[in-house]
Amino acid sequence: MQANDSADFDAFYAATVRRVVLYLYAACGDRAEAQDVAQEAFARAWQHWGRVSAYEEPEAWVRRVAWRLMVNRWRSLRRRLSARARMGSPDETAGPSPDRVAVVAALQQLPKPQRQVIALHYLLDMPVHDIAASIGAPEGTVKVRLSRARASLARLLDDHDQEISDAPTRT
Repeated sequence: MQANDSADFDAFYAATVRRVVLYLYAACGDRAEAQDVAQEAFARAWQHWGRVSAYEEPEAWVRRVAWRLMVNRWRSLRRRLSARARMGSPDETAGPSPDRVAVVAALQQLPKPQRQVIALHYLLDMPVHDIAASIGAPEGTVKVRLSRARASLARLLDDHDQEISDAPTRT
């Protein structure tokens, strides 16, 4: 596209976007949905601007495309809801285990550099050499951070276990 086409489209967009969003908002009742659909319709207008700009009413073309996009979203939502109804309600998802909560809480208490190397080593299975290259630190530094993080986690998690065993039991 040429710079002139871009300027024409920019002027068209600025002059019409509020009306199109208002139209869609009135139709669907959800401002965010209206904005999303309008954005998609204008993106399609931009892709075909050479043809759309030649129409007598380019805004009408955008509104028509936006309406179709919105109807397609409604159909998709209706299909999902229908499928969910056929499948029955999903089982309740259990919350995180107490151990997981304790580990996350302990990790949050570590200094960021230690937390970073623990996450890379244990969650992403990266060896010390790769962690060092990834964070731009010497391998020795990574090893020290891992060692200190392990010691801190052991202490923090042992404290957590002690708190649980000291808690009065309900009968």
